Amino acid sequence: MAEKSNIPHFVGIDVGSSMVRCVIGTIDEEGVPEIIGHSEAPAIGMRRGVVTQPQEVGSVIAEVVEAAKRLSGKNITGATVNINGAHVEGIDSRGVVAISAVDREVSIEDRLRVEEAASVMKMPANREIIQIFPKEYSLDGQGSIKDPVGMQGVRLEVDTHIVTSSVPHVRSLEQAMDFANLDIKHRSISSLASAEAVLNRQQREAGTAVVDIGAGTTNVIIIEDGEVQFVSVIPVGGRHITNDLAIGLKTDLDIAEDVKLQHATLQNSVHSVVSVKKDKTQHTFDAATVRMVVEARVEELLEMVDKELKKAGKSRKLPGGVVFTGGSSKIKGLSEFAKEQLELPTKVANLLPVSGLSDISKDVSYATVIGLMMLDMLLEGVDDSKSSNSVHQIVENPMLNKISGLLKKANPF
Repeated sequence: MAEKSNIPHFVGIDVGSSMVRCVIGTIDEEGVPEIIGHSEAPAIGMRRGVVTQPQEVGSVIAEVVEAAKRLSGKNITGATVNINGAHVEGIDSRGVVAISAVDREVSIEDRLRVEEAASVMKMPANREIIQIFPKEYSLDGQGSIKDPVGMQGVRLEVDTHIVTSSVPHVRSLEQAMDFANLDIKHRSISSLASAEAVLNRQQREAGTAVVDIGAGTTNVIIIEDGEVQFVSVIPVGGRHITNDLAIGLKTDLDIAEDVKLQHATLQNSVHSVVSVKKDKTQHTFDAATVRMVVEARVEELLEMVDKELKKAGKSRKLPGGVVFTGGSSKIKGLSEFAKEQLELPTKVANLLPVSGLSDISKDVSYATVIGLMMLDMLLEGVDDSKSSNSVHQIVENPMLNKISGLLKKANPF
């Protein structure tokens, strides 16, 4: 058996609006992802998922990575990180190529060429492609093909969902990582990482939306037939609930945050008042007012989520329903409230099984960073220059094949 120190390790860094988190993982003896190190610290220099002060953010990243390194005993030089913010947009595109081989057999190169063809589009100079998600392929008019490699034909087509982002915002994240003396191994949107961490195979096949309610943004991703169908970012999150409570309760933001964390609910309260203790002072508020404020903001957010589902043609049409994750998904009664608003099955996520440090393996606040660590496992060895950020091509390496095979059982992307 190989020594623990010789087993590859994988790193995810979630640069969020309120927290920066790092998770270091490996593969245990049972072939299950194992968390061997983690850390978090309050984010500084962030606004609604976007880096506004790269040096300050870089200092926080360096701090959390150093703490995770001490816990894991691993040397960290790079990580898979998330791209977040309302500047992230998804658009549909179609690519067409002719099969080049004499025997007309579709090769991996043909598949990559058609994905590249789908990515050729007019785009403003300040935007770039982050990820390309092939939804389905067609070969000589035969559609609904998941992977055409090995099939024979003349004309190969692909329908894709392409995620683009603002170049300046991405460069700011890169600068922050530079300040932390870390390489960006891979980039991914936050919602894909969350989906990696919470959706099982049945949910991915049936058609499910993951709604990740963070502090400054809410990320939405729809996965159906095992493929990403739609991605969007809503510039509203849990911090807006805090701001509303501060105004509605006429109190400080710090106290409003404590009220949200301890007493935010969408259920009828059995108490007439709620209280929080801050700096040795007890602050008391009307429970009905707290619920009214929380309900108004959550209702508005769910209306925005439904608007995104309508754009994708999936409003009230997802058999797998909506799965909520992120820190603000912990609001009591969210699932029941959302079921009525969205007219879909709803639930708060459970993280897929991971071993190791169990103190975070059941906390949905860690869904994105654990998913980024899993993506680091899956993407390790991808030749980015050939794949144009597609997640399909895995280098032929026995250890990587074991990792990617494990993840593809639950992650048929």
